[in-house]
Amino acid sequence: MMRSPKTSLNEFSGRRVFITGDTGFKGSWLALWLTELGAEVCGFALPPYTDQDHYVVTRLAQRYRHVDGDIRDLNVMQSLMQSFAPEFVFHLAAQPLVRLSYQDPKGTFDTNVAGSVNLLEAVRATASVRALIYVTSDKCYENREWVWGYRENDRLGGRDPYSASKAAAEIVFNAYQASFFPHREGFAAASVRAGNVIGGGDWAGDRIIPDAMRALQSGQPIRLRNPLATRPWQHVLEPVYGYLLLALLLTNYGSHYSGAWNFGPDEQAMRTVGELAQQVIGRWGGGAVMHESEAGAPHEARLLHLNCDKARAQLGWQPRWNFAQTIASTVDWYKAVHAGQDPVAESCAQIRQFMDSEGGQS
Repeated sequence: MMRSPKTSLNEFSGRRVFITGDTGFKGSWLALWLTELGAEVCGFALPPYTDQDHYVVTRLAQRYRHVDGDIRDLNVMQSLMQSFAPEFVFHLAAQPLVRLSYQDPKGTFDTNVAGSVNLLEAVRATASVRALIYVTSDKCYENREWVWGYRENDRLGGRDPYSASKAAAEIVFNAYQASFFPHREGFAAASVRAGNVIGGGDWAGDRIIPDAMRALQSGQPIRLRNPLATRPWQHVLEPVYGYLLLALLLTNYGSHYSGAWNFGPDEQAMRTVGELAQQVIGRWGGGAVMHESEAGAPHEARLLHLNCDKARAQLGWQPRWNFAQTIASTVDWYKAVHAGQDPVAESCAQIRQFMDSEGGQS
């Protein structure tokens, strides 16, 4: 496979992009970035989780066409995609929470597996699509609690419904990749797997940063279930940049960049949940942590790390912000918005700051 040439994100200007899951945390940052680049965006997703979500406070509904819908409804999604005729498709819609998957395993599999099949069918039926970025999760790997990072060719698996659903979604993608996509001229697709993303505007339930922000803003201690669990923390802009870069390379160079790609932080960003909480408190300027063990709690992996050598060597992608900068950017966004600053200005400023970081491309 060839090494990545110089690629400019400005190539998205004036091009049509379809996003599933644009109301979600990662999807809203992707949509905002694309609109700033001048892309014509169409989003398809469930309504936002809260009226504080990044999608809502950045007023994305005023920037592009969005249609409320469920990826489990093939006819509606396919009709919308065909009428919009996008060149790029980013698939981010999912049931994204491990603990919720224990409460609703069927809904998790229906959304993450059957919904992904629907997306692939809609792409297959839409002749305009040239590049598909199919987002799954770092949890698609069979987690053996290794101290080294998982590579793209490591075994897929999952002992909880969420992780299993993401592994299954990868298997479905591989089947379409082998059965249908090689015969489609002018089209290429890639699956992408990212580590734990954090950043401003996430208010989903049962995630450490939203839980911490709710606690700090209300003067309560941050309650941790598994303070010793280790995660590969990265700012949301890190994988989103990887998705954008990869999408352009798929359109410019086709199958050279097809397949699976990891986007994760450097090893130094592997920190425990407890360390993360203390860093957040330090940046916020006060607060406390409380360990709140939960009897009979469902299993959650304690150690997970991605090896991103492939993306470094072949895409020219690498993490731009270290752990300290990731925490600072995340907490500063919440502090600024909590103090009445404009979320759009804060988000766009962080995108510019990210792209101006060492190694950034225009």
